[in-house]
Amino acid sequence: MGRMIPLRYPGKWSIFRLDDRMLLILMGIIVGTCSGLAAVALSRSLIVLLEWTHAYRYYWWAFSLPAGGAMLSSLFMNKIVKEGAGHGVPEVIYSVSRYGGLLRFRSSFSRLISSCLTIGSGGSAGPEAPVVMSGAAIGSNIATFFSLNERQRITLVGCGAAGAISSIFNAPIAGMVFTVEVILGEWTALNIIPIAIASVAGTEISRVLQGNNIVFDHREFDIGFPDTLASFGLAVLCAFTAILLTHALRAMPRHSARLPMPVWIRAAIGGAVVGVIGSFFPVVLGEGYHSIQEMIDGIYTPGFVLVAVGMLAKVAATSFTLGWGGSGGIFAPALVIGSLAGLTFHRGLAFVWPSVAWVNEGCFALLGMAGLISGMLQAPLTAIFLIIEITGDYGVILPLIIVSTISSTVCQYIEPASFYLKELVDKGQLLRPGTDGRVLSDLSIQELLEKDCISVTPDMLLRDFIEIVKRSRRNHFPVEDPVSGDYLGMVHLDDIRPYLFNPGMYDAVVLEQILDRDVEVVSLDEDLTEVLQLMDEKHLFSLPVISNKRFIGMISKATLLDRYRQELRVQTCR
Repeated sequence: MGRMIPLRYPGKWSIFRLDDRMLLILMGIIVGTCSGLAAVALSRSLIVLLEWTHAYRYYWWAFSLPAGGAMLSSLFMNKIVKEGAGHGVPEVIYSVSRYGGLLRFRSSFSRLISSCLTIGSGGSAGPEAPVVMSGAAIGSNIATFFSLNERQRITLVGCGAAGAISSIFNAPIAGMVFTVEVILGEWTALNIIPIAIASVAGTEISRVLQGNNIVFDHREFDIGFPDTLASFGLAVLCAFTAILLTHALRAMPRHSARLPMPVWIRAAIGGAVVGVIGSFFPVVLGEGYHSIQEMIDGIYTPGFVLVAVGMLAKVAATSFTLGWGGSGGIFAPALVIGSLAGLTFHRGLAFVWPSVAWVNEGCFALLGMAGLISGMLQAPLTAIFLIIEITGDYGVILPLIIVSTISSTVCQYIEPASFYLKELVDKGQLLRPGTDGRVLSDLSIQELLEKDCISVTPDMLLRDFIEIVKRSRRNHFPVEDPVSGDYLGMVHLDDIRPYLFNPGMYDAVVLEQILDRDVEVVSLDEDLTEVLQLMDEKHLFSLPVISNKRFIGMISKATLLDRYRQELRVQTCR
């Protein structure tokens, strides 16, 4: 009788050994359910905490509430779980790019707690990115527990992210599209099916526990041609607002780092500033979904100037929250800022062209939300499906597509990398599947070394060298110091060509005279992408590899490209 395979190794079961798609679907259900539960837990906790703190909003010391929440969040992240503040999405993308989706177990709950403290006390941030981090970590650790391979683990990381977004927004399509468009960066049948199933599982968990509610309910909009035409202008406004928010979020950490004080004090200062801003503009406090609903309903009472200033105030509050040590995401702030931008644009249009029968301003608030999300993430599909699902309205699809695509295009033209990817791109850490960097990252110079080179010394006669050339298959010969063994340079076969047909020079020329000491060299720890770039720039076909001043072998473009093709086939099929 055959030996039983433990439950922890389902990949070895005969039913899954040849085709693991059913295994990934089953695992996707588990991961989607767990990440959905995490999203519901954060959502309910925020409701309780926001209701508890709301009673204290009208006291003179209310500005200290966001300060206290940000301080506790920072202390928890830096002192207890030993993780940095932030929203976590770039960490998930980096993990997928470089470490096969490996994430620590504590990341499955750390961002949930820290963001709850930040947002629940009034910090200007959103719960979406923390639940993405939590769901991705859940997927990663379930994959590790069941001993799944790297490709399967990355798929489950995507399942966790999709289940979390689907649950928090009650939007399964948006969760699925966000994961493949932003987190994984590739659309393949192998991962899209389990991710879709995980999205359904996460959504169902949310509907069972919280009800099947549309996040932002509204009346039907009657969109005319002038409104569709005006959406081009709104797209440009949203793009520049997204760029402003992006730059503010990137600049704040640099400014806060200049203060010679602990990070938790800096977080408290940032929270206090948010509290002060919130005392004048309450719309900046918390996730802001109540204000969004008012804007979509067309009952947001502040005038044009206050709406425009409120939009800038929300940008500042979000920057102080996340840039000074608070924890949370940018989804909810982007939705609030986008709705304020849409409202500002609509009221400006109505003032300039009062005779035109514009659609209700709530429609432009809705379109502005899509424009900000699309511009910040440079993910227009995510923005389109998210707004459709959280509002339940397909009637706005035409201007929605215009605003999302134009905003994303303008932002990409000015900022080639999205908010989530900018830091990774700047550090050279973004390695999307199928790209040169991703393929070459799995190779090293050590495994590409060619060690069949024959070393020579600088005092060797040309006659002796010719004898070595006869039995060598190489055109390059490293020259080493006869005493220390240090690498001195290279002699190429072309260097001796002028002397080959003059036997009288065989005993008159030594290699020291024709040695090339200016040959480009590389070390074992250099990045293969940079090595290949150097070969292309210098028109070289091979380079000597040096370690501790010693020659250890050659690396050639032919060998590198051959291994590149092999690795590409492996990554494509696994």
